[in-house]
Amino acid sequence: MTETPARDRTDSAAPYAELGRQLWAVGAINREMGRSLPHDCPPATLGLISVLSRKGEQRMGGLADLLGVDISVASRYAAHAVERGWVERTPDPADKRSRLLRVTASGEALLAELSLRYTDALARYLADWSAADVGHLNDLLFRLRTSFNSCRSRSVEPAD
Repeated sequence: MTETPARDRTDSAAPYAELGRQLWAVGAINREMGRSLPHDCPPATLGLISVLSRKGEQRMGGLADLLGVDISVASRYAAHAVERGWVERTPDPADKRSRLLRVTASGEALLAELSLRYTDALARYLADWSAADVGHLNDLLFRLRTSFNSCRSRSVEPAD
């Protein structure tokens, strides 16, 4: 096997290094957007409610998998949402020992309100973007998420 010179690796890695910097900056944008959330609704809770709204009722283990967190973390998020009436626990008809989590009408109303806030904020910040540019960004972000989701199901081979 031939060794790739360090310079070639550096040159070929440059776009990925820049992408890493840009994704880090997107994280800062996301945190800024999160500041518009109600004080009692942290981003993690909103994520849980959103997943339940999209995917329907879930057992805690399935919800933890969908969120990509440990079951104890998902349980804390769920407890917070249940205390505020945004999510409810009901017995699982298939297994009475288990509970199902589902979004309440109050949780759906919260999601609708916050979706409008996010949409309005993005429209303000990106007012000088064309609809085609916003669509292109949406397409690329979808592709990026799809690539990462496919990585979850396969092991990553170490580079030579």
